[in-house]
Amino acid sequence: MPEKYTYLLVDFFCIIFPFVFSFYPKINFYKQWKYFVIPCLSTALFFIVWDIIFVEKGVWSFNPKYVLGFYLFSLPLEEYLFFICIPYASVFTYYCIRLFFRKIWNQQLAIVISVLLILFLLLAGVTHLAQLYTSVTFLLLAVFLSVLAVRKATFLPPFYVTFLIILIPFFISNGILTGSFIAGPVVRYNNAYNLQIRMFTIPFEDTFYGMLLLLMNVTGFEYLKKRDV
Repeated sequence: MPEKYTYLLVDFFCIIFPFVFSFYPKINFYKQWKYFVIPCLSTALFFIVWDIIFVEKGVWSFNPKYVLGFYLFSLPLEEYLFFICIPYASVFTYYCIRLFFRKIWNQQLAIVISVLLILFLLLAGVTHLAQLYTSVTFLLLAVFLSVLAVRKATFLPPFYVTFLIILIPFFISNGILTGSFIAGPVVRYNNAYNLQIRMFTIPFEDTFYGMLLLLMNVTGFEYLKKRDV
């Protein structure tokens, strides 16, 4: 298999199983697509603009060896697909967690986790303003979490459970993208703009970038569902 298909295959394998199981009778996630599409596309637009700016500033770049070579606004096609495939798999997982585990949530614990996260993110973000990836990611997530915590979002407990679960596939897929299992990274990070802390080959900030991506999708998903009741 040519190396140029690497990123495309990561996208494919992230979405294929959630997509197939979306039609499983006990799940029927396909019936929830009307709540997923708009939040997914609007969140994708936000992250794509962010992505384009960071590529232009040299915060990160894409290794042409591992992509097909189709670019739009300096981003490869696979990066656009990433913002659909990863949210789909994540929201599908979140939906299943809520569907099959209805009575295990602890709202107070979720608030405590949120407050601790917010304090950490604000402190780290403000003290590392020169590291753009660190500061932008941490401060955006801190603000978003603060809004949800103030509004006492009831979906925060299952969201945190879901996030812990998807850390497993996260380390596999993101590990590939950052070079854990292949000769070089698909996404190349400029260490001048991050904390230079790696989990294997994965930048520490990627965890919180992923959390913000998923949280924005879940928030939109839940908002549309609630509005439709």
